[in-house]
Amino acid sequence: MINSRGYAIQHPTIDQANLSFLIPYISKREHILYNPIDIVCQVLYKINMQINKLTKGKQMPEKRLTLNTEKRKSIEGVFQTHFELNSPKYTLHKQAIADYNNVRTETKVLAETVVRGHQPQEDIDTIRSMIAKYNSSGGELYKDNCFYFTAPERTETDSDGRVSKIIDETHVKFELGKKFARSYYRDEIKAKGLNPDFHVAINGNYDKRSPSYYTMESQVNKFTGHETSSNDNNTEVSMKQEWKNDFQLTTIGTSYCHSRMFAVDQETYEKFQMYVTAQANVLRTHEELFAHVDGKMSKLKLGLKSYRYFDQAKDLADKLGVALNEGILNESSSMALSVYSPTNLADLLTDKVELTREEKIVMARRIMQETQAVN
Repeated sequence: MINSRGYAIQHPTIDQANLSFLIPYISKREHILYNPIDIVCQVLYKINMQINKLTKGKQMPEKRLTLNTEKRKSIEGVFQTHFELNSPKYTLHKQAIADYNNVRTETKVLAETVVRGHQPQEDIDTIRSMIAKYNSSGGELYKDNCFYFTAPERTETDSDGRVSKIIDETHVKFELGKKFARSYYRDEIKAKGLNPDFHVAINGNYDKRSPSYYTMESQVNKFTGHETSSNDNNTEVSMKQEWKNDFQLTTIGTSYCHSRMFAVDQETYEKFQMYVTAQANVLRTHEELFAHVDGKMSKLKLGLKSYRYFDQAKDLADKLGVALNEGILNESSSMALSVYSPTNLADLLTDKVELTREEKIVMARRIMQETQAVN
């Protein structure tokens, strides 16, 4: 029913059980004159006031953050960084690199002494002058950083009593091989956002090589200088070239390394063997580091698959002492595969300065704190 002013006249039909606070206004059940829009606004206002009164001083439950595949991958990255930096295998790997550096310095001096003992500099100069006069007929010279050294002859008796004469040889390489580069520069490769463990992960089973394996192989090889293209910046010296420039000896003969066998005494031979062992230890400790962390990560991934909410992963992180916060779930701040961001390592990579384990932990923690501040 509408009166002359355009207002509706009717008995109220409000549910008194749910809106008991309106009872005083409608208990007389008399005709009420109102504008429909006004009464709706008044009711909503009173409902809101009533809710505020009931919830005053009470903390509303926060919505739990649900995990998905992308979020789990970011969380895995944080745990992997923690596992690596705190693994005793990581310390052993860094120590193996330091030991190799020390032995390399000593072995370069020893190799030059031995090679020049067999091929004196005056002989090199003579052949160089002959080449200048007679071209290739004057002889061959080659700048090499790969050498074979032989130990004194020894005898060995087999089970049938037969005696054999044996000459042991060792192959000493000062070049930067592909696999060695991935182990030696593992942290630098990770800082570039690449995976230096791709070849270790297949554990010699080449049937496991997927398209992603070859993609990563190419990317890592380009980073270390083992794969080049016409589009590369030729003004920059690659890691491979830097190692080649670091140590080369002009030798008499062809480029075939095995064509030159330099005989040495037993003591000198064992020193060269120490170098080969130190080089192998870098590769071995890399494999052990990967196996140790990968074992933990396999268990972690199974656990994360069963977690639906972020707070479950946070509870696990707190128990393990892992610095985990919601900020890492932001794609722009994820540290999934990198111990450090390329920006923070720019000066390090330029100056070729090697950080200690403690410095790396401090840097990783600082990055996580900065991530928390931003997010």
